[in-house]
Amino acid sequence: MSKAYVAVDIGASSGRLMLGTLDSGKLQLKEMHRFKNGFTKENGHDRWNIDSIINEIFVGLEKIKKAGYDDVQLGIDTWAVDYVLVGMDGKKVEDPISYRDARTKNAMEELTSDLPKSYIYKKTGIQFLNFNTLYQLYTENREELAKTDKIMMIPDYIGYILTGNAVTEVTNASTTQMLNLREGLFDNNLLDKVHVQQDQFPRLVESGTILGKIRHKWHTIYDLPETEVITVATHDTASAVLGTPGEGDHWAFLSSGTWSLLGTELNVPENGELAFQGNYTNEWGAYGTYRFLKNIMGLWMVQNLKHEFDDKYSFSELASMAEKVSPFEQYINVNDDRFANPENMTKEIQDYCREHNEKVPETPGELTMAVYSNLALYYANEIQELNRILGYKLEALNIVGGGSNVALLNQLTSTLSDITVYAGPGEATAIGNLMVQMITKNDINNIADGRKVIKDSYPVKTFKPETNKYGNTLHEYQDFLNTEGRDTVQ
Repeated sequence: MSKAYVAVDIGASSGRLMLGTLDSGKLQLKEMHRFKNGFTKENGHDRWNIDSIINEIFVGLEKIKKAGYDDVQLGIDTWAVDYVLVGMDGKKVEDPISYRDARTKNAMEELTSDLPKSYIYKKTGIQFLNFNTLYQLYTENREELAKTDKIMMIPDYIGYILTGNAVTEVTNASTTQMLNLREGLFDNNLLDKVHVQQDQFPRLVESGTILGKIRHKWHTIYDLPETEVITVATHDTASAVLGTPGEGDHWAFLSSGTWSLLGTELNVPENGELAFQGNYTNEWGAYGTYRFLKNIMGLWMVQNLKHEFDDKYSFSELASMAEKVSPFEQYINVNDDRFANPENMTKEIQDYCREHNEKVPETPGELTMAVYSNLALYYANEIQELNRILGYKLEALNIVGGGSNVALLNQLTSTLSDITVYAGPGEATAIGNLMVQMITKNDINNIADGRKVIKDSYPVKTFKPETNKYGNTLHEYQDFLNTEGRDTVQ
């Protein structure tokens, strides 16, 4: 039997355990366990049930052992910026608060009234989002912080519970907006601003660090395989980029899921004035790379619409209904904060259109097309911006994640951006997670070889631009964004 690797890949709405094996140079991937995830209101805040997430990992590992795998490697990736406070007794102080919680609503403005944004960006190279860890800690309960021995990012905390060993992995840590690009450590000036000490974070480690075996006590509670945990690129976007089969020097990625993360992979960070004004980020990647990207709202909007339609339609059915609707019937700034966590996404979109004198979408197809066509417009706008900042033209856009399966959105993006789109694989995050594990255990030489394996293992669909099909639409949308207030640093 081939060596077995397990990717624990947890997003904001679901988690899963994916089993990976390497057979004759091709990666075989099988979903072994899937579970729902989400935050709920608890003690006045939107919180993640972290104990339930960890229990689901054990349930998944039990299934893997029952399937005949007695010895596995395991890596964990999750979303970024959220953290767990761990007390002197080694236990969580409370369930972690979600980045979508309202507590940080004005925190960024308050903190940056003292420390200028340009000062913070020069230090960190990280984009300004009101839910960054920096602003979460700024609003954190001081009494809880006083009880805190260690602050752990979500995947690091899960690894700590599994193995008893605590680290801070750099791809996720960089999203805190507190790592100093030049020093490679947490910045003391920023830590002082949020009343946190350097030693409250476990030691920083790179992707591919062996964390240790799952603790014996868990084997007495669950029927688990022997499991060695490897600290992979724990930020799910970092794993997704590793799982993107890009080639050459001038390719872009779009990790399309709950969020749309659009950017390119660099060997040297880009934190100059154009990048600062455009609010682009330099998140640390694996193997000395940087993810130079922009956060865009993403399929979160469609996910909410689907739930509000009582889940009567699948995502593919919604896309089919959208195809029957003309695109660009209304312009919407999908990155408007009002879409981050509304009580009702349908109403929020409709209210936005009324307020901006745009055509109001009514049916499921119209609402879905309104989101897809405006996402495509936003992508096209940011690809132009990337070209301007980088000083060269990006030659291809590799779309990975769940959104790579939405042919309608892929074609709109290709045409509006005037760029060839390569769509797939959909499971890039789990694949990137597995790649780091396989490199660490010497089954794959390096990430370049890993990307060749990915390309040989998974079909990729190609979308070419449809010449002049939408005329002046992108230019009109850019005028709209400039009037409405584009996502730039003010």
